[in-house]
Amino acid sequence: MKREKRPRVTLQQVAEHAGVSRATASLIVRNSPNISEKTRKKVLASMRELGYVYDRVAANLRSQRSSTVGIIITDIANTFFSELLIGVHQALEKKGYTVLLGTTFDSDVKQDKLLSTMLEHRVGGVILCPVSGTSKETIDRIKQLDIPIVHAVRELSDTNCDYVGVDYVSGAQMAVSHLIKKGHHRIAFLGGRSESSTWKHRMEGYSRAFQQAGLEIDPTLIIDSAPTREGGMEAVEKVLQLDYPPTAIFSFSDLVAFGVMLGMRNSGLIPGKDIAVVGFDNIPESRLANPPLTTVSSFARQIGSNAAELLHKRILEFDRENERIILSPELVVRESSLVTKEKSL
Repeated sequence: MKREKRPRVTLQQVAEHAGVSRATASLIVRNSPNISEKTRKKVLASMRELGYVYDRVAANLRSQRSSTVGIIITDIANTFFSELLIGVHQALEKKGYTVLLGTTFDSDVKQDKLLSTMLEHRVGGVILCPVSGTSKETIDRIKQLDIPIVHAVRELSDTNCDYVGVDYVSGAQMAVSHLIKKGHHRIAFLGGRSESSTWKHRMEGYSRAFQQAGLEIDPTLIIDSAPTREGGMEAVEKVLQLDYPPTAIFSFSDLVAFGVMLGMRNSGLIPGKDIAVVGFDNIPESRLANPPLTTVSSFARQIGSNAAELLHKRILEFDRENERIILSPELVVRESSLVTKEKSL
């Protein structure tokens, strides 16, 4: 027996059931803050009881403006991006937006597919944490469709977009200078993709610290890898095979640093006692590591909220001047970097 399709519940029916006007019900489905909590709960209860589903795409077409925005990150397993997402959601939900999430795993193919899918769903704007090899043509294609876009974490040159990030150069410089002050001269820089802007900026800070101290860089101590735990393990295994291994390691990120410390233990070395280790990002796990990880705070949650605010402003005023927000990093010293050269290899 063929099952009859139930007629779609209308917003007018919801309003009548809840005893409010249709205009009030409409404000609630659009997350307007101008409604009392008591009224909001009453209308939401009616929606659940009647089985009402908000047709967001149809509403967007009627208003010519989408209340859905997309955010694309590279790695959901990295707590840095989890923190960034919290900042994005907290800021955008206050403005009445719904957020669609996509993860690229640093693949340009996945990124292009996600962007196409989000555009098909008529998102009102995109916050993009670009993959390492993102082309200018990819960004131009989005801008030609008049879709607001904000870059976060990684900056792409010559794309003429809003951007939010941290001063990676000064963050890396203060981390490496900290190790130099502890007496270390053979400091490795491990992890991260060398073609990415974030790696290049860290490399610049690493170089500046050496120049400021009057020291020469040994290029054999610089090994890039995937910005993951596995990448950190692979990089440290390579650098430990050198005739003159490092006495300290500056890691591209905390995630890489965790892999570095695991790789050291696999080689019979104790992080923080045999070799000093410093990370970058100050994700929540860094203070719980063994030993607690010295790292550079890059304020992921603040990057997310700032990116969300910039996107909202761009949606309201598409032709406004581009804005670039660079946060100042902070060095957080913990036990992983307290070893001095005299106590190290």
